[in-house]
Amino acid sequence: MLLGVILLVYFLQLFQSILVPLAFSLLFALLLLPLNRDLEKFKVPRPLAILTSIILIVVVLGLVIWFLMSQLMDLTTELDTISGNIERLIERVQVFLKERFGIEPSNRTELIQNSISSLQNLATNVMGSTISMTTGLLAAFTVIPIYVFCLLYYRDHLERFLFKLVAKDKRGGMIQTLTNIQQVVQSYISGLMIVIVIVAMLNSAGLLLLGVKYAIFFGVFASILTIIPYIGILIGSLLPALLTLATTGHLFDALLVIGVFVVVQFLEGNFITPYVVGSKVSINPFAAILALLLGGQIWGAAGMIMAIPVIAMLKVIFDSYEPLEPLGFLLSDIDDVKPRHLKKEGRVHQFFREIWNGVARGKKDTEE
Repeated sequence: MLLGVILLVYFLQLFQSILVPLAFSLLFALLLLPLNRDLEKFKVPRPLAILTSIILIVVVLGLVIWFLMSQLMDLTTELDTISGNIERLIERVQVFLKERFGIEPSNRTELIQNSISSLQNLATNVMGSTISMTTGLLAAFTVIPIYVFCLLYYRDHLERFLFKLVAKDKRGGMIQTLTNIQQVVQSYISGLMIVIVIVAMLNSAGLLLLGVKYAIFFGVFASILTIIPYIGILIGSLLPALLTLATTGHLFDALLVIGVFVVVQFLEGNFITPYVVGSKVSINPFAAILALLLGGQIWGAAGMIMAIPVIAMLKVIFDSYEPLEPLGFLLSDIDDVKPRHLKKEGRVHQFFREIWNGVARGKKDTEE
């Protein structure tokens, strides 16, 4: 088993350039499958239905990428202004340290030059990463749509292929497992998109109220990073906080920016995601964090994005195959595996239920 795991990880890393686009194509194919079926019900030919759905998703993603790239280019034009603000901020910090703690300032010119050079190197790295990412996305835009088209067009052929791999008495269970995997992935991706839109609106509104520059860009960028659970929101909040600190020179303003993201993250984790995504992807946080780390180690950022859908699909497979049920139990959330009489309502649910019971009792007393 250990040798098999090592060979699997080696295989995934060796053929990363092929498997990553194929994995994303599978997710997009599962997401677009209901739309294609609906179009085919209206007598739309399958190739035309697939092309329509692919063009729709390419246009949406293209508009988002164009907006982010244009905002990023505008942001890089203000590096000189940001450098001057950093110079004044360093001067204020040194004056504060000398007045309060008697610490003599070091060579300010050298320190400022090092800070500015570090900022320029960071900007160069960001631009280089952006260019390489853009090149990768352009390559993906040519390969992934082809994969998605083939997966959707030959889906019946692939289903018959799976039937030939399984004995006749087990085909019913395989169909149910495939259906569960499809429902889990579709509910996760569609719900995640709705969550991204809601979080982007909340982030942008909060940053606009604080007067942060490029508020909509940072709001949308941070919401997209929620694709990477637990880690994405941290990265998304640090960038506007650092920009605010460099622009205004006040630490309190940067803390207010972080506070906006903390509030939005609280709302997203406790209200938005549970009600939008639901309990279809019931993975405990410890398993999710491990999956994120393993995915990042194997495939980098793409692996972190794919980690949650993959582990959700694995849980469905584990639950449907009796020898692997303990692994499915290990991945499950604690509240999902509790006996029904031991499950407790959340505080919010309990609060609203008590209000409803109070209203019902008052109405009954009034009638009496």
